[in-house]
Amino acid sequence: MLRAAGVGVGDEVIVPAFGNVEVAEAVTLTGATPVFADIDPATYCLDATAVEAVVTPRSAAVVAVHRFGRSADIARLRVVGQRHGLLVLEQGESEAPYDEIAQRRERAAYLDGRLSGVRTPHGGDGHTYQQYVVRVPGNGRPDRDAFARAVRAKGVECRVPVKTPVHRMPGFRRDVCLPETERAADETLALPVDAALTKREMQRIVSACNALGGLLQPAF
Repeated sequence: MLRAAGVGVGDEVIVPAFGNVEVAEAVTLTGATPVFADIDPATYCLDATAVEAVVTPRSAAVVAVHRFGRSADIARLRVVGQRHGLLVLEQGESEAPYDEIAQRRERAAYLDGRLSGVRTPHGGDGHTYQQYVVRVPGNGRPDRDAFARAVRAKGVECRVPVKTPVHRMPGFRRDVCLPETERAADETLALPVDAALTKREMQRIVSACNALGGLLQPAF
């Protein structure tokens, strides 16, 4: 898409650092330079205000990546794009059948109403819960990682969705201020929410997580 739009050497393309490295790699393959902007902490997608803050005369495009079943605010990003003459591209997630999405939403609602000690995701309109991502607040210790180990020890599968933001990776390392990206990388944990989960398995998730709630301190 970038090449078809004429993006190339000398151009800058604004992308998220929270997520997979492939987007930044695609930018470099065109000869352009990836520029990282911060995310909205509710959606984990590019924040339009943060995007506008990094626009330069070399900026040619923005790549908005939809994340975990939540969509980026494309309307606001297009307003920024029109204001600065930028192409706004989207990278979506794989579509799931409607019945599967409905079952994920049902399980997400169950967890929303019962989990304590973690911050449950902002549902928002149209959330498909590709991943059910909670936050384990940090207070100077690697609470999320300790929490994940303890939950796994109780038989609950979980995963860190983004272990290293792209702007910390070799080859893309940048001295930029991305506080929401950094915080999300340190605090987020994906819990099971797939349609195959049984009621007993859902109860096990809640029991395992809530038993650890007292280990956590609120984030300030």
